[in-house]
Amino acid sequence: MSTIAASAIIHPMSIVEDGAVIGENVRIGPFCTVGAKVVLGDDVELISHVVVTGRTSIGGKTKIFPSTVIGADPQSVHHAGEETTLTVGKNNTIREGVTMNTGTAGGGGKTVVGDNNLFLAYSHVAHDCQLGNGIILSNNVLLAGHVIVHDRAIIGGGSAVHQFSRIGRHAFVGGMTGVPNDVIPYGMVHGNPGFLDGLNVVGMTRAGIERATIHRVRKAYKEIFEGEGSVRANAARIRDEYLDCPEVVEILDFIAADAERALCSPNRTRKG
Repeated sequence: MSTIAASAIIHPMSIVEDGAVIGENVRIGPFCTVGAKVVLGDDVELISHVVVTGRTSIGGKTKIFPSTVIGADPQSVHHAGEETTLTVGKNNTIREGVTMNTGTAGGGGKTVVGDNNLFLAYSHVAHDCQLGNGIILSNNVLLAGHVIVHDRAIIGGGSAVHQFSRIGRHAFVGGMTGVPNDVIPYGMVHGNPGFLDGLNVVGMTRAGIERATIHRVRKAYKEIFEGEGSVRANAARIRDEYLDCPEVVEILDFIAADAERALCSPNRTRKG
């Protein structure tokens, strides 16, 4: 039996399947379908023609625009019908045509999206992705399975991110970029295949990072990617020098972590 708050407003042309949980002040416009295992938090709005299915939870004050499909089965040949989940946090904006899939049994069984994110039209979040908070996926961005996107990353329109890649906090991916590997925190990536093109100084400034700190991060960046040793060796070598700079330590930890993919690096053959 469904649990529907008395304050919820559901258009008579929509279908809420038996078993769904609908929170306070939820608004469901015409021609929406809400599955039996769906939970809609307080103040969620489905404008119209929205499908929320699977074992999916949508956090409070999230607004979902028409022609979206949220919580459909993972697009994986390994999926055999296991019950997996999609959890979407609070205060997200999900624009037209966005798709988000549940996880796979082999990938941990859950796709997770944090709070205060903006998903522009026709962006895709595949199975087992893990997204943080304050992220922007621009139009037609494609995240393959198992991608991790950290807080306040921005991914430009038409970009595609390879499966198992990590996008670091405050990273910026330019439009039409193919991201084959991991992007360091505060890194800026462009091209196809994408290469590391310096630091997202604009994003760092907007985040309130002081100019002196940005200069230190720039200096560390050069030592890591322009030093004589390998990237990992250079990162390990400079760690003690930057222990008082959390932004640099964050980059160093990201580089040192075990990961499925290599790192996006500068393109030294690029002209201009």
